[in-house]
Amino acid sequence: MEFLGISDVEWIGYAAMATVLISFLMKSVNKLRIVNSFGCLLFVFYGVLLEPLSMPIIITNTAIFFINAYYLLKK
Repeated sequence: MEFLGISDVEWIGYAAMATVLISFLMKSVNKLRIVNSFGCLLFVFYGVLLEPLSMPIIITNTAIFFINAYYLLKK
Protein backbone atom coordinates (compact mmCIF):
# COMPACT_ATOMS: atom_id res chain seq x y z
CA MET A 1 0.00 0.00 0.00
CA GLU A 2 1.18 3.53 -0.70
CA PHE A 3 0.38 6.99 0.60
CA LEU A 4 1.61 10.02 -1.34
CA GLY A 5 3.60 7.65 -3.53
CA ILE A 6 5.57 6.33 -0.54
CA SER A 7 5.30 2.70 0.56
CA ASP A 8 4.29 1.68 4.08
CA VAL A 9 7.79 0.35 4.72
CA GLU A 10 9.35 3.68 3.72
CA TRP A 11 6.95 5.52 6.07
CA ILE A 12 8.25 3.35 8.92
CA GLY A 13 11.80 4.35 7.93
CA TYR A 14 10.83 8.04 7.92
CA ALA A 15 9.14 7.69 11.32
CA ALA A 16 12.27 6.01 12.70
CA MET A 17 14.48 8.75 11.28
CA ALA A 18 12.28 11.51 12.71
CA THR A 19 12.14 9.84 16.13
CA VAL A 20 15.92 9.49 16.34
CA LEU A 21 16.39 13.10 15.22
CA ILE A 22 13.83 14.37 17.74
CA SER A 23 15.58 12.41 20.51
CA PHE A 24 18.61 14.68 20.16
CA LEU A 25 16.48 17.71 21.02
CA MET A 26 15.88 16.36 24.54
CA LYS A 27 17.62 18.20 27.36
CA SER A 28 17.43 15.23 29.71
CA VAL A 29 19.75 12.34 28.86
CA ASN A 30 17.17 9.86 30.17
CA LYS A 31 14.47 11.28 27.88
CA LEU A 32 16.95 11.22 25.00
CA ARG A 33 17.66 7.53 25.64
CA ILE A 34 13.96 6.65 25.90
CA VAL A 35 12.94 8.44 22.69
CA ASN A 36 16.08 7.21 20.89
CA SER A 37 15.30 3.62 21.96
CA PHE A 38 11.85 3.89 20.42
CA GLY A 39 13.45 5.18 17.20
CA CYS A 40 15.93 2.30 17.25
CA LEU A 41 13.11 -0.23 17.57
CA LEU A 42 11.37 1.41 14.61
CA PHE A 43 14.61 1.13 12.63
CA VAL A 44 14.94 -2.56 13.54
CA PHE A 45 11.35 -3.12 12.36
CA TYR A 46 12.15 -1.18 9.18
CA GLY A 47 15.30 -3.25 8.56
CA VAL A 48 13.32 -6.47 8.95
CA LEU A 49 10.62 -5.32 6.51
CA LEU A 50 13.08 -4.35 3.77
CA GLU A 51 13.55 -6.81 0.93
CA PRO A 52 16.12 -8.19 1.38
CA LEU A 53 16.69 -7.79 5.12
CA SER A 54 19.10 -5.00 5.99
CA MET A 55 21.40 -6.55 8.56
CA PRO A 56 23.49 -3.37 9.06
CA ILE A 57 20.35 -1.44 10.07
CA ILE A 58 19.13 -4.28 12.30
CA ILE A 59 22.47 -4.91 14.04
CA THR A 60 23.37 -1.26 14.61
CA ASN A 61 20.00 -0.24 16.00
CA THR A 62 19.66 -3.37 18.14
CA ALA A 63 23.06 -2.59 19.68
CA ILE A 64 22.13 1.07 20.29
CA PHE A 65 18.82 -0.04 21.85
CA PHE A 66 20.63 -2.33 24.30
CA ILE A 67 23.22 0.35 25.14
CA ASN A 68 20.38 2.78 25.90
CA ALA A 69 18.58 0.12 27.97
CA TYR A 70 21.77 -0.63 29.92
CA TYR A 71 22.25 3.01 30.92
CA LEU A 72 18.56 3.53 31.68
CA LEU A 73 18.42 0.44 33.93
CA LYS A 74 21.79 1.21 35.55
CA LYS A 75 20.36 4.27 37.33
